[in-house]
Amino acid sequence: MITVTDIQFIGTEVALKWSDGAESFIAMDRLRELSPSAETQGERDLMGQQISADEKGKDFSGVSVTSWSVIGGYAIQFAFSDGHKTGLYAYDYLREITSS
Repeated sequence: MITVTDIQFIGTEVALKWSDGAESFIAMDRLRELSPSAETQGERDLMGQQISADEKGKDFSGVSVTSWSVIGGYAIQFAFSDGHKTGLYAYDYLREITSS
């Protein structure tokens, strides 16, 4: 499994160094927009029906990352200036969104 070995904040971007030597960059407000949390992405009810996300289509311009922490050996949890901190960015998902 490829993991994150270093995280730096550079201006309004998050820079990630991966265990395979690759580097990725993503704007902090974009990272917030793509949070994998249920309030941002929505979730499914017991019948499998998509429940609307509370924040779908919201403008996150100017939102910044205030801190981060490693969760187990598989994810990063970012805290944002708007108070959001519930999304767990699995390494695979983080790699995917920073490669586009």
